[in-house]
Amino acid sequence: MITVRKAVYEDVAAMLQIYNEIILNTKAVWQEEQHTLVMRQEWFKERVGSGFPIFVAELNGRVTGFSTYGSFRYAYGYRFTVENSVYVASSSRGMGIANLLMPPIIEAAKLNGIHVMLAGIEASNKASINLHEKFGFAEAAHFKQIGFKFGDWLDLKFFQLIITPQ
Repeated sequence: MITVRKAVYEDVAAMLQIYNEIILNTKAVWQEEQHTLVMRQEWFKERVGSGFPIFVAELNGRVTGFSTYGSFRYAYGYRFTVENSVYVASSSRGMGIANLLMPPIIEAAKLNGIHVMLAGIEASNKASINLHEKFGFAEAAHFKQIGFKFGDWLDLKFFQLIITPQ
């Protein structure tokens, strides 16, 4: 059975393993250098210290994915807009885990007075696009060839969900 809960500091190593696999093997994260445990620990402390939620999915007591959101940009005018992240371990993809990780971050955003949630998605990542569309996100922008990884120029699509319509 898959359960979703708030992440705790002890989950950082498992989240690091998931994130580093994604760096090494996918175009979902446009970095090429793996993160260290210290980097992820600092990320966790900063995220939680800023009031941003982090959720993990567990399968048989093992962390198999995580979701969060953080600042979109740091100028004061963007304070009601966040950008989300949803990551699932390669061994657990296709099991619906991302579908379980999305509602808690949307609900947390509502509770925290967020107006818009954004998702920056590499344009060929159909699974992530489908996930976000399932939860009401709509494509808002398509930037061509703005990233580079694995010898390829990458397009970036932004999807948005207006959480609190005017």
